[in-house]
Order: sequence, then structure tokens, then C-alpha cells
Amino acid sequence: MKSKLTAVALAAIVVAGTAAAAVPASAAPAAPTRCHTADLKAGFALGDSAKPEMKQTEKQTQAHIWFTNRSERTCTLSGFAGVDMVGAQKTDGTWSLARSSQKPPKMTLEKGDTVDFSITLLPVAASTPQAEKFVPSKFLVTPPNETEHFTLTWPFGGQILKQDAATRPATYLNPIGL
Repeated sequence: MKSKLTAVALAAIVVAGTAAAAVPASAAPAAPTRCHTADLKAGFALGDSAKPEMKQTEKQTQAHIWFTNRSERTCTLSGFAGVDMVGAQKTDGTWSLARSSQKPPKMTLEKGDTVDFSITLLPVAASTPQAEKFVPSKFLVTPPNETEHFTLTWPFGGQILKQDAATRPATYLNPIGL
């Protein structure tokens, strides 16, 4: 016990800038490691202010997906989720969404904490020709640096301008935490 008190006292001196001492590894808290898929649960944000405006076709809108830490430990998330949209039409296939140019922050999630990210979408009218629209059905959402995904059913209806081969599509991912 005496050595721990000495280490704490020396650490206080280090903060003052007058000496250098190491805190024993047993006394230093472990830095949180990244969140794994098994640590998380995921879903679409369904509140009125979080719903994308899929009936309008004049501008981009956003859908939000959240991750909640359901584990007993603190963990971190940083970067972009992987998102593959699976279409409802036979011609849709799967569309892997491009990333925005925004820089992602590092998010620390304690047990029960939630963080989200947005997907910017460009809705189109139902009368748009089938070949020019993508009708979302399911979203395969993979947390950053993971290989296991969540399968989320698209709850908002509507259709998106099909730009799955575009170099700068109007439908894209934003980083976690922004």
C-alpha cells in the first residue's frame, strides 16, 4: 500500500513538472480498446427529427444509424461503418456506400452509451424509371475495423437516385460521431 501512495505522490509531482516517476502498471487504468460487433447493438434512429424525408425529391436528406455499447467494458469507435444497401427490386442488387471526406473523431463508449452516424441520401420520385432508382430493403452495417455486420430492415420507404457506380454519388456515408 505504501508503494502505491508513494507512486501517487510522485505522479502529483510530475504534474507540477518537478520530477519524473512511473505509476506501476497495476495502478494505471487500462486504455479502452475498440468496440467489436459483439459489444454493440445497432438500429435506425426512428424519432421524428431523425427520419429522412423520403417523400420529397428536391434535396438530399439523412438517415441515422446508432450503435450502443451493450458490453460490460468501455470501448472505442473511430472511422466509418461499412454500409451495403440491399435493394428490393431485382435490378437493384447491393450498393456499397461511398464515404464522405469528413475526418472521423474517436468516440469512447462506456456501457450503455450510444453514438450514431448519418447516411446522406438523394430521394427520387416513385415515377422515376426503374433503372434510375434504387429501392432500399435492408442495410448491412459493419462497425469500423470489423467483419461481422448487423442486418437492418429499411423502415422509411421511398427510393434513392441510383448512383452506385458514380465517383461522387449524392448518397454516401458520414463518419461515426458526426
